[in-house]
Order: sequence, then structure tokens, then C-alpha cells
Amino acid sequence: MKYVLMFVETEEFAQRLQAMGELEQQAAYAAVGQWFADHADKITHHTHLAPVHTATTVRLGQGEPVVTDGPFVEGKEVVSGFAEVEVADLDEALKIARSWPACPVVEIRPVS
Repeated sequence: MKYVLMFVETEEFAQRLQAMGELEQQAAYAAVGQWFADHADKITHHTHLAPVHTATTVRLGQGEPVVTDGPFVEGKEVVSGFAEVEVADLDEALKIARSWPACPVVEIRPVS
């Protein structure tokens, strides 16, 4: 089965990352790189998204579509990247997601 693991960044996480010294940041990024290496046999695609301020949103459903700058939802959490994994089942996807070393939230959705 294919699942998408969406890495969700919170304001608190972003602030902690920004407050880190250069060596701490390098170690944090190295942990992410190692996570991708450890699960390379299951990951079929992944990417990091541009910062949230670069987003454009189209809101549909009430008259003419409205295009706005900014993220698709109003909130303090944003999807910063994703990885598509091919695994046996949700339990295996959960096992992989539980080991994610960065953003504090990972949303898992099956690919349909």
C-alpha cells in the first residue's frame, strides 16, 4: 500500500530550529538525512516544500473562486514537506512515522 507522510511544522518547532546554533542545526538536518537513508527502501518520492509565505490558495464553493496569498488553512501548523512510502500496511507506515526526527506532527494518508 502507498501512504503519504506529511510533515507538519508548528510555530514552536520553527522557533526552536531557528534559535539553534549552527552545529545544532547541522545535527538536526543530519538526523533527517539519516531518517531518509534508513527508510530509502520504502520511500518512493519525497520533497521539501517552499516556505508557507510562498503559498497561493484558491478557495472554492461560494460564488467565484477567490485567490489569496498564503497557506491553505488558517492555523499555526503548516505542511513543510512529504514522503510517499510503499509499505505492507498502516502499521508499517506508523512505525516509519514514529521515527521521524524533525517536525512534531506527521499526518499519514493512504494514496488512492
